[in-house]
Amino acid sequence: MSNFSSKAVIALGANLNLRSFGPKVTLQRALDAILRQGVVIRAVSRFFETPCFPAGAGPDYVNAAALIETGKTPGEVLKFLHEVEHEFGRERVQRWGMRTLDLDLVCYEDRVLPDREEYDRWLKLAPEDQKRQAPEQLILPHPRLQDRAFVLVPMADVAPDWRHPVLGRTVTEMVAGLPTEDVEVVTPL
Repeated sequence: MSNFSSKAVIALGANLNLRSFGPKVTLQRALDAILRQGVVIRAVSRFFETPCFPAGAGPDYVNAAALIETGKTPGEVLKFLHEVEHEFGRERVQRWGMRTLDLDLVCYEDRVLPDREEYDRWLKLAPEDQKRQAPEQLILPHPRLQDRAFVLVPMADVAPDWRHPVLGRTVTEMVAGLPTEDVEVVTPL
């Protein structure tokens, strides 16, 4: 672990009760668990309610974003996020299914991982292939970030000026570029 500190954004989401607690409590507890991993949480967004995706697949989600500062590498951050998910009963079986807790490393400074060529491949992947394929390694920034109001709207609370290293747009600009109806359904709790 280096002494050099980097900023990263984590997207949090949940839509199932865990041990009789609702998703909002789960996200609050997940933030506590992230703190125990030795990272500094610089800011946490408001909590938002978002309709389940795909529509009708289950209860609404509670989404949030956290700006962290850490000396850990992106891979180490991803590893501890998976550990925290596991601690909260998450099993990575179905992509885009219902879940007790979903933690995604959305961006890490302005790094493009694993490299620009592989990032571009995931960026351009057709929607039907996105459903069938999961990357073997960490792709940063998250290749679907610019399409997801449920990530960008909370992220705008904590890192509005972060600029996408490939697309060249800030979070604020990416939110403005989304369909109005996508943004409007992400409502503060």
